[in-house]
Amino acid sequence: MNQTNTHKKIHHGRNIKRFREMLGIKQDALAFELGDDWNQQKISLLEQKETVEKSMLAQIARLLKIPVEAIENFDEEQAVNIIANTFGDYASFFGTQNIHPIDKLVQLHEEKIALYERMLKEKEEMMLRLEKLIK
Repeated sequence: MNQTNTHKKIHHGRNIKRFREMLGIKQDALAFELGDDWNQQKISLLEQKETVEKSMLAQIARLLKIPVEAIENFDEEQAVNIIANTFGDYASFFGTQNIHPIDKLVQLHEEKIALYERMLKEKEEMMLRLEKLIK
């Protein structure tokens, strides 16, 4: 690997966009928080910039409630490599069985759905009892 590949430049604008999206914040909302001279188009242009001024990074980091270093240093490729290299370690994290984390999330989601269905059924039964009482 040559020197340019090992010291890849971090794309500040792309990182701002990723953190903004992860936090569920729309470009319009961020523009509103930045002030009157900002709009959705200006945020879009900012997110295309490879390098963003330090003061602007600090202001956006404060609004997103994240450390400025997160925007300055986040490297998606490096994060993916870390996850890929340690995924096997986390696969057994959920007990002595080798349960995959995504399987665990699916299981929790299914349990939540079953609980909601049970609550809905109980509500329907209570409504029927109340209707009978009213009649």
